[in-house]
Amino acid sequence: MKFVFRAFTLTALLLLALPMAANAQQTCPIKLGGILPITGSLASIGKPISDAAQMAVDDINKAGGIKGCQVEFILRDDQTQTPVALDAAKFLIEVQRVPAIIGPVPSAAAIPMASTFAVQSKVVLSTCCATSPTLTTLAQEGKSGGYFFRTLPTTKTQAYSLARIAIEAGYRRTSVVWANNDNGRFTFSDFQKAFEKLGGKVAADASFNENQPSYRAEVQKALGGNPDSVLFIAFPQDGATVVREWLQLGGTQNMLVINGLRSEEFIKAVGPRFLQKMIGYDVAQVKGPSVDAFNAAWNTKFGRAPATPGLHSTYDSVMVVALAMQLAKEVNGTEIRDNMRKALTLNGEVVFPGSDGFKKASDLIKAGKAIRYVGATGPLQYDQYGDVSAPTMQWKIDADGKIVEGGTRTLDQVQELFKQVDG
Repeated sequence: MKFVFRAFTLTALLLLALPMAANAQQTCPIKLGGILPITGSLASIGKPISDAAQMAVDDINKAGGIKGCQVEFILRDDQTQTPVALDAAKFLIEVQRVPAIIGPVPSAAAIPMASTFAVQSKVVLSTCCATSPTLTTLAQEGKSGGYFFRTLPTTKTQAYSLARIAIEAGYRRTSVVWANNDNGRFTFSDFQKAFEKLGGKVAADASFNENQPSYRAEVQKALGGNPDSVLFIAFPQDGATVVREWLQLGGTQNMLVINGLRSEEFIKAVGPRFLQKMIGYDVAQVKGPSVDAFNAAWNTKFGRAPATPGLHSTYDSVMVVALAMQLAKEVNGTEIRDNMRKALTLNGEVVFPGSDGFKKASDLIKAGKAIRYVGATGPLQYDQYGDVSAPTMQWKIDADGKIVEGGTRTLDQVQELFKQVDG
């Protein structure tokens, strides 16, 4: 009888342990959400961005995946519309149960996602391209719960750099035509602050609502300031309409544009011969082997250089999230959040983009060693609010309509510019 009782007790303990063992096992595949603009006004940059995200997932899976599981990238097209993006987030979180989301691109969608869906559902939001400082403010106030990260600097970097570019080009009276959205408002106000601090003056400004057939009234307002140059803060579809009407009404070809207009669609729609004096801005990659590795891999895969905005930063968004998953005890949003910075440990062993780099990182993690991912954008470090800093570059259009990269401003030079403007 005593033997039967002990046998029963042992059996019961084993049965109780079974669910615990099952729960400890990772469910495959591991789901990663994506919300990107495949259609709509941002389609010309959104489709290549989605290719960069999928490229990262392919590299991860080729290296063996995460915790022995392949990664399933569940991509939703937000059609460049905030309500659609929010519906996509709800679907990915509530139906697909993803622990992390790559995207969205526009700040207008990222802000409500970070302050509601991400924090309430404990899901990491990692964006390549949302630059609004409102997202920093949300983090400072604790309203994003630390679940928001981005691999592109805020509008301040873009705006201050454009102001410096304008001054160096000899412009002193610049009109600004800007999209009436979060990115547009902050980029304009930051540009005005920096430009006037550096010795220029905003001759006139005109905001416009997106997705309109014509912007002649806004263009005429900007022309009324008698500018020697103009800054366009827009995305490709609306940007092409605004610039064409600017030129038709006699506006100067001394144009400055944000990185959102670094697009073949925009160039073709306006015509390269009208853009020979145009100067563009974008985030630059720190030159080095990690960037070279990504550029070469992209060229091999797609047969072209990675020249549109957001490609490098999207790839890194996916890779850092994946490495955080690999570092995590369990693949859930909170564990991913808590391991994002551990993937970038300063004294860790350096790992690069690509399947070989992810395999090396996975082996180091299994061995209990610290890693430092140096990515497609170069070295990365998140501050306490999930923000990053980066060098910048200029770009122009040649006679054949090709994008040609110009001078760069190092990270130290960017920081020095901040000090010069902000004091």
